[in-house]
Amino acid sequence: MRVFLTVALASTLMLLMAAPDAKTTTVKGYVIDSACTFTKNLKKPISADCAQACAKAGSPLVILSDNGTIYWPIAESMPAASQNEKLLPFAAQRVVATGKVYDRGGSKALVIEKIEAEK
Repeated sequence: MRVFLTVALASTLMLLMAAPDAKTTTVKGYVIDSACTFTKNLKKPISADCAQACAKAGSPLVILSDNGTIYWPIAESMPAASQNEKLLPFAAQRVVATGKVYDRGGSKALVIEKIEAEK
């Protein structure tokens, strides 16, 4: 009986915590190390080598748009996985990324469906 109640409660909580509707959006900006974006207030990356080294050390790569908005790439699946592998080929480059954007508490997250170098 206890197991049944636990499963029922968990199912109810999952329904209540369902993700809000996300809009599919196209984002343009630089792929940059998240730590440099905040601690050095960079407007663009220093170099591809620097961004790649930080990403390989575990720092998340983000997309920094021209208006200063930081988009945190996230996985839509659970358990979530790092998105650095998807962004690493574009480190320090300008990209055009399309996907679902989630907005919460002033932060923006992007589930990347398509990404390519900006032309």
